[in-house]
This record gives sequence, structure tokens and C-alpha cells, in this order.
Amino acid sequence: MKLIAESDSTRTEWALIEGNHIIEKAFTEGINPYFQTRREISHSIRLGLPVSFFKKKLDGVYYYGAGCNSEEKKNILEGSLVAQFKTPVKVESDLLAAARGLFGNESGVVCILDTGSNSCFYDGSSIVKNIKSGGYILGDEGGGAVLGKLFLSDVLKELAPPVLAADFFKKFRIELDEILDSVYNRPFPNRFLATVAYYLAEYKGNDYVDDMIKENFRNFFWRCVCQYDDYKEYPIRFVGSLAVLYRDILCKVAEEFDIQLNRIEKTPMDGLIEYHIRSAMREL
Repeated sequence: MKLIAESDSTRTEWALIEGNHIIEKAFTEGINPYFQTRREISHSIRLGLPVSFFKKKLDGVYYYGAGCNSEEKKNILEGSLVAQFKTPVKVESDLLAAARGLFGNESGVVCILDTGSNSCFYDGSSIVKNIKSGGYILGDEGGGAVLGKLFLSDVLKELAPPVLAADFFKKFRIELDEILDSVYNRPFPNRFLATVAYYLAEYKGNDYVDDMIKENFRNFFWRCVCQYDDYKEYPIRFVGSLAVLYRDILCKVAEEFDIQLNRIEKTPMDGLIEYHIRSAMREL
């Protein structure tokens, strides 16, 4: 039996797999070693997962997560998972999860638009090239945290439409000082910023909101996708809740770059499970 986990900064999806069957699924809060210590991660896993997950005899854990882009960060996750499940653990990035989930063993350009953003060229086996994400301060173009940042910056400078700003303060029950505190002092500022991006979905069709979303997506295509050689010659696929939420706008912006998107998924988990089932069958 295998345990497969796929995590971003907001939520983690877990699936117990035996043979070609899904035995059980569960969801917990997001995990990111850039914002959490090994102890905090262990605490989150132990309290979040059903007890049944810890009672299964596992052959291995395959974990894919945000922030797992260096050996140092992977080791933090590996240490925590080994301590919890007492079995061999393999930790990979959320980008490889997206690649395997969207493409399996095919080649193409992989794009993530969620709380953050990322992209890579995948050759059907491994990530060949990756334009660095940079995180929500130095990068994450197109992602939810950056969209939230753009809107809140306009709110603070009184550039956002007054109706939108007033509605935001009413629904979030927040003051100006609390915005700054949430961004600069509280844990997971990227999560807070991304919640604003989902609030803006209520105003799709508003010229101000649509223009801001389009510009955010244009920055992603220009700064990330267009840097891959011959990118138009390969399928370009997206995964992430923001890509699904703003699918119509995303497809229109893609057309500006002469790109047709043939697949947009909320999470890579279904494809990731299929990938591991096929891999196990090939090993038999």
C-alpha cells in the first residue's frame, strides 16, 4: 500500500492506494517548509489526518509539495513524514506533481496557477527547465497571492473602485492596519493574499477586476511561459484553483499569445494517482 500526498500552501490532499484502487482520501491544511518548522509540520499532519492513515502498513510515502525545491527543504518534510509513518519517504516538488499529473509520460509545458505560480518544461520523464517562481514577493506572477497583492495595494492607495473597497472591508471585517499586520506579521501571508483573489471572483465582469486579472495572467505568460524554447510546439496545460476559477479569462489571455490551452485541472491528484498505478504495474 502506498500513501500519495500533494500539497500547496493552502491545502494537502492524501490518498491511500493499494494496487490500482484508492482505499481512502483525506484533506488537511497546506504545508510549506518555507513557513513551517519540522515540528509544526508534524503537528499539522498528526492532528489533521484520520487515525486510520497511521494504522496502515505502508510500502512507502510519495509526497509532492510547495516549497520542496531544495534538498534542505525536502529533508525537513522527509524527517517529519518518516517520524509519522515509519516507512521510506520520497519527497518531490509540487511542480513535478503537476507535470506527472497533467502529462504522465508525455512532453509539454506545465503551469501552476494557485496561491502561487510556477512553470516548467517536462520531457515526459523529468523537469528539463524551470523558470524560477520567486515566491509571492519576487515572482508568482499570475497566482492568487499576487492578484490579492495588486488589489490591496490599490485599496491602500485609494485607487480601487470605492464600491469594491467598501465591500471588501465589510466582508472581511478588517481594518487597514489589520491588512498590514496580516501581510507583514502573521503566518502564511500568501494565504491571506490569495483569499482576496477568490473574493474578486464575485466581481468578474467588472472592467477594473477583469483588467487586473488579465494583466496578472499576461505577466505570467510573458515572464514564465514564453521563456521556454519552442513553447508553441508543445501542449501547454494548467493546474490550480485559480486557473479553474478564472478559466475563461485565462484562455482569452492565452489566445493573445497564440496559445490554445487543451487542459485545465483544479489539482493534479487524479493524474498523479494514475501515474503511480501505471509505474507500479510496469515494475511487476
